[in-house]
Amino acid sequence: MTPHALVDLLLHKSFFAYFLGSFVGMVTIANPLSKFALFTSLTSSMPREVRLSNARRACLYAFAMIVVLLFAGGYIMEAFGISYGALRIAGGITVGLMGYRMLFAPGEAPVPPRPGTEDVAFFPLAFPGIAGPGMIALTIGISSEIAEIRSLATKSIAYGATVLSAAAVCMVIWLVFRSSRPFTRL
Repeated sequence: MTPHALVDLLLHKSFFAYFLGSFVGMVTIANPLSKFALFTSLTSSMPREVRLSNARRACLYAFAMIVVLLFAGGYIMEAFGISYGALRIAGGITVGLMGYRMLFAPGEAPVPPRPGTEDVAFFPLAFPGIAGPGMIALTIGISSEIAEIRSLATKSIAYGATVLSAAAVCMVIWLVFRSSRPFTRL
């Protein structure tokens, strides 16, 4: 791909719309600062290398789950006989309930890992920590919206922008995890 073609792709209106829309939605649902407390409580007794390995793997696992759901979400819904409209309603209710609980429910203390358990990357960090029910509903909702696009070029741009925004969100979460010790000291 030539630099000129890359610039044209990045300046495409659909790219910005899908990148910003999915980035804002994913960051809002993932809430990286809330993951800070979960990560710190789960990894506080671990050596630095193990903590950083868990952070990196959790973000990679979450990114992989988001991408799989983005591309296979429509097929999964079709297999269960769920319509896009029903998913959008259920996803909206899920996100609304999560927001309500964040505003009005008392904080819950994360469960510390069992002694000797140093692998918390997939469960509970990646799933349900980063890629929980809200992120799953949002990703499949974005997937269903992209599936309705008729133009193959615009559909490709939308998928690419959404994958890049998922990578950016996971990178932000990784940076939060990586800087957990200095912020805890502060």
